Amino acid sequence: MKYALALAAIATLAMTAQAEARDQIRIVGSSTVFPFATAVAEQFGKGGKFKTPVVESTGTGGGLKLFCAGVGVDHPDIANASRKIKDSERADCKKNGVIDVTEVKIGYDGIVFANSKKHGQLALTVRDVWLALAKQVPVDGKLVPNPNKTWKDVNSALPADKIEVLGPPPTSGTRDALASLVLDKGCDQFDEIKAIADKDAKTKACDTIREDGAYIEAGENDNLIVQKLEADPTALGIFGYSFLEQNADKIQGSTMDGVAPTYDTISTLQYEVSRPLFFYVKNAHVGVIPGIKEYVAEFVSDKATGEDGYLVDKGLVPLPKAEHDKAVEAATNFAPLTD
Repeated sequence: MKYALALAAIATLAMTAQAEARDQIRIVGSSTVFPFATAVAEQFGKGGKFKTPVVESTGTGGGLKLFCAGVGVDHPDIANASRKIKDSERADCKKNGVIDVTEVKIGYDGIVFANSKKHGQLALTVRDVWLALAKQVPVDGKLVPNPNKTWKDVNSALPADKIEVLGPPPTSGTRDALASLVLDKGCDQFDEIKAIADKDAKTKACDTIREDGAYIEAGENDNLIVQKLEADPTALGIFGYSFLEQNADKIQGSTMDGVAPTYDTISTLQYEVSRPLFFYVKNAHVGVIPGIKEYVAEFVSDKATGEDGYLVDKGLVPLPKAEHDKAVEAATNFAPLTD
């Protein structure tokens, strides 16, 4: 521990000496949080005191990997995330001298399964989604390579459209949430899966997505998915609620187990594919890279993430007041995560 603290101290001193090498906040991470962070960065930059931060959409996993790689001007200051940081990522941070990290929850989001308004709205269940996307599914009591070609093969009540789903890559927090909130719940409805005693084997059976072209990794550009859905009305896209909100004139969200993805159903967690959103701050960079305190304060301000904040207009579902107050406290004090 003393060695790690010494590393962090040396890195901080080195940063102070090099501060002039970077006078602009660098932010990486989640494509879902990207439009919110970009809006805050633009508003922050308008103040004129600091440069507008650079925000990159790298995916949650990719962003946290960059964030945890070390302390210093060559490493990002903030990582956006559409899920909580994993224990393995925190261990990676500590190994590289990133000791004190502050977690700030900014609001809620729902993972939507959307298609073009040129086509009918789908009524899906977590069971349907798993049967459509899993690499192996039960047939006659055995797990076999997924034979389902159309949505009607999955559920006779669904249309006979080819299964074509544009979704996030493995580095995305949306992909992680898809696994935990949808695939795991869907597969657990089958006795063949419940019978798997080995935990790792069960997780693999539940979460491994087919590779025969029915699921297409569409990268971290959710706007590109929207464009592809317009071009192919029978295709389905997976992304955060904010992109549905911003493109409501073109696309529609499928219901999930009878509940549509809306502001109200996500804020009350009635929509079961709801999740919290976060960003993480590297505390060693606070006070060294100019403007981090002020940027964070802007992000958690009532005018940004409050009930009537400008991020609500972009699709963010705000935190209840008690949670928002906790987020403000964490962001103000830069309280580090503890084990």
